[in-house]
Amino acid sequence: MIRHSRAFTNLCFANLCVLGILVLSVRPLGAEELGIPILAWVGPPESETSEGRYRELAEAGFTHNFSNFSNTDAMRKALDVAQATGIKQFISCPELHAAPEIVAERFKGHPALAGYHLRDEPSAADFPALAKWVTRIQSIDPVHPCYINLFPNYANGAQLGTATYKEHLDRYLNEVPVPLVSFDHYPVVGHSLRGEWYENLEQVSSAAKASQKPFWAFALSVAHDPYPIAEIVHLRLQIFSNLAYGAQGIQYFTYWTVKSPHWNFHQAPIEVDGTRTVVYDRVKQVNSEIRALAKVFHGAEVLSVGHTGKLPRGTSAFEPTFPVKNLKTGETGAVISRLAKGNQIAFVIVNRDLRSKMPLAVTFDPAARITEVTKEGTTRSISSQDYQSELTAGDIRVFTWKKN
Repeated sequence: MIRHSRAFTNLCFANLCVLGILVLSVRPLGAEELGIPILAWVGPPESETSEGRYRELAEAGFTHNFSNFSNTDAMRKALDVAQATGIKQFISCPELHAAPEIVAERFKGHPALAGYHLRDEPSAADFPALAKWVTRIQSIDPVHPCYINLFPNYANGAQLGTATYKEHLDRYLNEVPVPLVSFDHYPVVGHSLRGEWYENLEQVSSAAKASQKPFWAFALSVAHDPYPIAEIVHLRLQIFSNLAYGAQGIQYFTYWTVKSPHWNFHQAPIEVDGTRTVVYDRVKQVNSEIRALAKVFHGAEVLSVGHTGKLPRGTSAFEPTFPVKNLKTGETGAVISRLAKGNQIAFVIVNRDLRSKMPLAVTFDPAARITEVTKEGTTRSISSQDYQSELTAGDIRVFTWKKN
C-alpha cells in the first residue's frame, strides 16, 4: 500500500499471494442488507484463527476477511472457521504463487471462499505476468475471479510504470482480466484532506464504468504518521464519498494492527496484542450505516457526480436536474451524486467538511414524491418542497424518488 514506502510493502506483504472476488451474499441477513462487501484488509493473523476472533470480526459488521497464512493447511483451517462464523475468506498463502492450479483445485469448492488476491499495487511492468497468473487460476476456478489492488493517483511515475495515472488504469483494465477494480487512497492527513482524493474517485469510477466493472475503495482505520487515529467523521467522509461515487465494496486498512520496523502503526480496531481499541466501535458503527444504506447503493449506477463550494481538483460543479430545483450548502461544499437502481433515483449529499456542520437547503419540484432514507435505515416522506437541515461533519443525506 502506497501509504508506506515500497520497501515496507515488500517487507510486510511479500507473501500476500491473494486474489479477490466480488461476493455479494455472505450471511443470512438479507441480500440488500449485506449487498456491499465490507472487507477487513489484514484481519486476524494465523495465530488468532478461532471462531471467537472471527465472530468478533463479524460483530463489527465485516463480511469478508483477508489475512496472510503460512501454508495451505493453515489456509484450510481459516476457511473452515470463516464458514462457521458467516465470513467470506480471501486466500493468501505462498503456494498460491508457486502452484496456483493446485491451490485453486483444492479450495474452489469451499463455501467460505471469497476468492484469490494476487498483488497489492503493481507497476504496469507487472501486468503481463499478472495476466498469466489470473488466467492460470481461472482455468481451474472460473467461478471465483481475481482481485488486485491498485495505487492511488499520488503514486509517482516510477511506481506506476506509466507516464500518467490514466494510462496506468487503462493499461491495467485492458491487459489484466480481473472482474473488479480496487484502489487505495487515504485522504485524511492530520486535520485536512488530500487535494488529489476526489480526482482519484473521478478517475477510478470513470474507468470502472467504461470497462463495465464495479470498483472497491478503502478507508484508513490504522493510525500512523501522518495519519491520525480514525474518528467516525474520518470514516464516514471516506466511505460515504466512496459510495456516492458508486463503490460496490468497502475495504479497511487495517483491522488488526500490523507490526512494522518503519511505521508507528497503532489504534487499528484490534491492537497488536489482540485487544480492542476505540476504533473497533467506531468502525462497527459506520459498518452498520453502510448496511442500512446498502438498499440504495448496492447495484446502483451513477448518473452524475458534482460538487458545491470550492471545487476539488478534477471535479465538476453540481447542476440541478428535475426534481431538484435549487440546492444550497456551506462554504466548504459537498459531494452531490445521482444514482439509478431499478425504477428508483437516489440523490446523495455528503458534507466534505471534516470539522464543521454544513447547512443544507434543497427545493424540490412539488410534483415529485420524495423520500428520505437515513443512515439508520429508516425512511420518511418529505411533505414540503423546501427541505432544510444541517449535516454534521462528513455526514450524508439520501433522498429517493421513482423514475417518471
